[in-house]
Amino acid sequence: MLKWLKNKWLVLVCIFGVVAIAAQSPTEKYFEITKNLDIFATLIREVNAYYVDDINPNRMVKSGIDAMLNTLDPYTNYIPEDEIENYRTMTTGLYGGIGAVIGRRKDRNIILMPYNGFPADKAGLKIGDEILEVDGFDVKKKSSNDVSKLLKGQAGTKVKLKVLKLGKTIPEIVEFQREKIKIDNVPYFGMITSDIGYVQLTEFTSDASREVKKGIEDLKAKGAKKLIFDLRDNPGGLLNEAVNISNLFIPKDMLVVNTKGKVAEWVKEYKALNPPFDTEIPIAVLVSGRSASASEIVSGVIQDYDRGVLIGQKSYGKGLVQTTRPLTYNSQLKVTTAKYYIPSGRCIQSIDYSNRGTDGAAKKVADSLRVAFKTANGRVVFDGGGVSPDIEVKREPIAAITNSLIGKDLIFDFASKYFLEHPAIAKPLEFQISDAEYSEFVNWLKDKEYDYTTKVETTIKDLTSAAQKEKYFDEIKDQLEVLKIRMAHNKEHDLEKHKSEIKEVLELEILSRYYFEKGAKEASFDDDPEVKEAIKVLNDSNRYQQILAGKK
Repeated sequence: MLKWLKNKWLVLVCIFGVVAIAAQSPTEKYFEITKNLDIFATLIREVNAYYVDDINPNRMVKSGIDAMLNTLDPYTNYIPEDEIENYRTMTTGLYGGIGAVIGRRKDRNIILMPYNGFPADKAGLKIGDEILEVDGFDVKKKSSNDVSKLLKGQAGTKVKLKVLKLGKTIPEIVEFQREKIKIDNVPYFGMITSDIGYVQLTEFTSDASREVKKGIEDLKAKGAKKLIFDLRDNPGGLLNEAVNISNLFIPKDMLVVNTKGKVAEWVKEYKALNPPFDTEIPIAVLVSGRSASASEIVSGVIQDYDRGVLIGQKSYGKGLVQTTRPLTYNSQLKVTTAKYYIPSGRCIQSIDYSNRGTDGAAKKVADSLRVAFKTANGRVVFDGGGVSPDIEVKREPIAAITNSLIGKDLIFDFASKYFLEHPAIAKPLEFQISDAEYSEFVNWLKDKEYDYTTKVETTIKDLTSAAQKEKYFDEIKDQLEVLKIRMAHNKEHDLEKHKSEIKEVLELEILSRYYFEKGAKEASFDDDPEVKEAIKVLNDSNRYQQILAGKK
């Protein structure tokens, strides 16, 4: 019965969408909307009255709304009243709470990262501490998201936790006073060499441009004459912050971005409104496949004006602008209202959500349909596929064993054990795990479960399946069996083969226990291929200029 109801519900949603789209004139469209809303309300009323079991109207209606919006794009979302606070946190970076990231590990809700200087840190909570109760409410079986909601509240209010601290057997009560927690857009900036500064931007919430400017000012005061600007994995955020950050590096009145939508108010031109902070400092911008939206505007502006060199991987390709519209009962709609176009004239949106296949999946923009544009210096760039780096750095996939050790929380657990046994360690740039300590880690793993499948094993399995399907298996089964035996992974062998990679991950996890997120970031630079490439190109002025001139 439930399955029938769900299918009928989806049919109604599809009819609603098809009818609304098919209507040609505004009058006809509004009539169809009104008619279908009336059907919608009648259906809910009848189901509520006659369905064999009790229904949850809120959940049912939200499921219908979500299904309807899923036919558009992933960024057009319904935000009910009880999720408004989370949405505000995403856009402002500000909330009332204890200042800690909570996560679920092995059916336990634990502290993953206390923010330095906030209530959780000041009360002595550490990574690995387990939260058992919040204000007397048992949360052992609750999701980490539910626990986070309970921890948030008005600044100045109190919250009481029962916590089982790392390495202890008896829980204790810890009482906090919530504070205003501001998540930094710039979690780290610092000097990498004597004259190269580094700024990491992870969000585009309010004050992002101010934080970036402050970071660069501090670095220049310390002697920075070149800059690495890290936008990797940055999902974007506020459009005005993207404009203001771009403005730091380009002259006043220069075009940053155009937005174009069907409503006149979203056909806009955004220019740099203020005098620039620095139009001369050489810049290397780091981007990745998860750099999206506002981070693509900033990196695209830098590229289109030949203001700096982009390094990394092709960006995500989200050229859509969202705005929020108020709905009744304190709910909101986040809706895509426009596409944006960076100074060269290109839109970097890589997926066409209006063009779907027979399976309903949206299609990527075909390479044959991508249009060429030019930067200020005449370099050819393309639309419809994200922002392509000037210097591509290919990332080697993480080894299967390393991935398993991370996924099974064994790296995390050993780091917690290490923290309990070592009151202090060397500074981030000096800390290293010794060979003896790595051997200790290998011995500790002996009774732990962390099985995994290597790529070669997967390939042999696929080959076997294909041979069976195509009737070749009997002819090659002996060779396949020999190959399978020879390539079967050996954990001890893999622990030695991938020792340097595993040690690096382990060292960063351990460092986070002592020096928080900033310490781990600082220690990661030595093994960061994009950072290494950025240092290389910034120290080679001729190559840097040739890339910007299109002569690389």
